[in-house]
Amino acid sequence: MNITKKDIDALNAELSITLAPQDYEERVNDAIKKVQKQAAMPGFRAGKVPVGLIKKQYGKSILVDEINKILNDSLYNYINDNKIEILGNPMPKADSAVDFDNKTEWTFDYELGLSPQFDLKLDNSQSFTYNTVKVDDELVEKYLKDVKRNYGKPSNPEVAESKDVLYIDIVELDADGSIKPGGVFKSTSIGIDRLKNEAAKAKLTGAKKEDKIVINANELYDSAVDKSISLGIDKELAETFDANLQLTVKNIARMEDAELNQELFDKLYGAGNVNSEEEFREKIKAELGVMFAQDTDRKFVETVEKTLVDKLGIRLPDEFLKRWLMAVNEKPLTKEQLDAEYPAYARSMQWKLIENKIIKDNSITVTAEEAKEEAGRFIRSQYARYGQTPDEAEVSKIADSILSKQEEAQKIYEGLYSQKVLNLLKTNCKLDTKEVSYNEFFGISE
Repeated sequence: MNITKKDIDALNAELSITLAPQDYEERVNDAIKKVQKQAAMPGFRAGKVPVGLIKKQYGKSILVDEINKILNDSLYNYINDNKIEILGNPMPKADSAVDFDNKTEWTFDYELGLSPQFDLKLDNSQSFTYNTVKVDDELVEKYLKDVKRNYGKPSNPEVAESKDVLYIDIVELDADGSIKPGGVFKSTSIGIDRLKNEAAKAKLTGAKKEDKIVINANELYDSAVDKSISLGIDKELAETFDANLQLTVKNIARMEDAELNQELFDKLYGAGNVNSEEEFREKIKAELGVMFAQDTDRKFVETVEKTLVDKLGIRLPDEFLKRWLMAVNEKPLTKEQLDAEYPAYARSMQWKLIENKIIKDNSITVTAEEAKEEAGRFIRSQYARYGQTPDEAEVSKIADSILSKQEEAQKIYEGLYSQKVLNLLKTNCKLDTKEVSYNEFFGISE
């Protein structure tokens, strides 16, 4: 076997593997013998079919299969032994035609996309913006409002207000305002505050049980899809449906806000852990701080990613990667789709290269023990969602099961590596920390 590497440029190379009979004959003969032991043909006992017949019927497919195994092993052994850093996978050259019928020695050519080389220095000379959310009284009040609504109690008032839900019977009216025979008849519900038409909101606010309200379908519904779903009519009919509708109010539903009392405090935090509204507000403030800490780190990583990707301008073997993506994509990918999606893929690849370099340059590792601890934390959090505390032996068993699955284990390891990269960035680099409002942090217009 002869393997040669030819560098096309800094980002592309070719590998050529030449196989002669001595490289594959033994493996092919062993594979033929294995098939012979299992083969059954008319006129021969099982396992006694002559080798000549086996070769005639299965020889070429066995040869091709064994050659592919040899090539795959040889490719990756050569790449690993020579410490060649590649992107994607080696790709057979498109013009590599192989004659298995008339030749016994072949050369197989492969394209390689090479990982780019670049320098990266992370220290106090590197500064990044680090915005945090200001947890002020206004934000606490907003969160408190949501808590009261989420833990409120349902009621059925006599008169509808702007945030109530109406349970109604709808009938279609004809041009004279009479109920149209064979027209729409539907029982449904409508949330007043979900309506976009202000006139419709005004007509329904203040309604009482058994009130009859006439309203045009185009006031009540914002789109043909809404009409079709709510009224139970065909989509095509809904496109042109503009009849007046008579709504009969059958019931009114309202969610009354929960009171800030000991019952609510105990329900949320356990008996006796919070004993006053002041303590409740402080608890909410602390929870918001923890919650926004995750958002802060996420935004910080996004900032670092954009800054470093733009600054380093890492070049990729773009044409190779495009061909590779077209070849390995599970669903057929058009050139137009590839051209549209590739820039985002390339930026993601550039950041992954940067992250991997940070890991390599700083000797960051994740141990099996750390992975198991992380899996355990995840398991406990899942139990906690249902108010349960699992036995630690059970946690260990489930963690082992999760880590035995390659895809699940990879997620855990990648998450831990990313967390360690984040910690290193926050420790080594200069952070321009700024406390901003909730709206500014999340880019919400005032």
